[in-house]
Amino acid sequence: MSTEPIEQAPNRRIGLLRGQLNGGTDILVLFVIVQICCIVVALLFPESFRYLSPSNISVMLKAIPLLGVMALGVGILMIAGEFDLSVGANYTLTGIVMAKLVAENQFSAFVAAPVALILGVLIGLLNGFITIRFSIPSFIATLGTMLFWQGMTLLYHGAQSMRFTPEQVFTKLAAGAVGPFEAAFLWFLALTLAAWALLHHHKLGNHIFAVGGNKLAATAVGVRPNLTKMIAFGIAGFCAAFSGILAAARVGAIQPGQGNGLELRAIAACVIGGVALAGGRGTVLGIFLGAALIYTIQDILLLMRAPGFYLDIFVGILIVGAAILNEVVRQRRMR
Repeated sequence: MSTEPIEQAPNRRIGLLRGQLNGGTDILVLFVIVQICCIVVALLFPESFRYLSPSNISVMLKAIPLLGVMALGVGILMIAGEFDLSVGANYTLTGIVMAKLVAENQFSAFVAAPVALILGVLIGLLNGFITIRFSIPSFIATLGTMLFWQGMTLLYHGAQSMRFTPEQVFTKLAAGAVGPFEAAFLWFLALTLAAWALLHHHKLGNHIFAVGGNKLAATAVGVRPNLTKMIAFGIAGFCAAFSGILAAARVGAIQPGQGNGLELRAIAACVIGGVALAGGRGTVLGIFLGAALIYTIQDILLLMRAPGFYLDIFVGILIVGAAILNEVVRQRRMR
């Protein structure tokens, strides 16, 4: 029997999985091709296709983080082999709680925002507890909690929009600009780097890949799958709440129901970015580019004055195509 320390064994053995985590290169190639095509068309038709205009770039840098931050948490949870369909409801509820604390209770936004983040984490942990304690598929458990928190949002606040008027310093930090870069995009980059360090350069990241890839094998080498999944659920809740804070700061208001559908967009961004639906495979780069690609396509359609529902068509095609490609790659690597 091996006498290798229990914490070193999973690091060495599970680390072998990293050779299977290069799916981010596929989405990178696709993203670069799309960007090159957009730039060429924008240079040829600068008046009709304003892709390179400062105002358009600014709008994209503000919009991408709202989905991207949420997708980071959803992606980490998917790699761990679970789903959270309540992140959209979490996004809305935590934003409204923060706004009400500022507007009605005279809290500073610097106090209200951490409260919202803590609430988001607790919602995520509750999802994890229900899923793990009662052995319910997370897709079903979080479908139920999604409907519950949507109803609680209406019970807590009603259906009217809630204004968010924080201190100017908070607004600048969350929705201002640092030179040519939007603050929200810089937050997205910072969280992306943190997620990259966690998943690809930390023991916990090894454990997340392990429990998503093969729970029994992970347990055999000393990984605690339930604890790992609970942490992943908490991260998903944190990212959903953080996204809601950025959205409230950007618009200055939050509307009950505005997070509906974001959970599916976040899952779509992860799948397009190469995260396996079955868990165990994915990259932070892929998640980042998946979210950016969805908004790039949306931006292209808006610039072409195409109907909004065209976005759903393209995203649907991308999801199915990405899922097929991921499965083909997986089968080839198993040979």
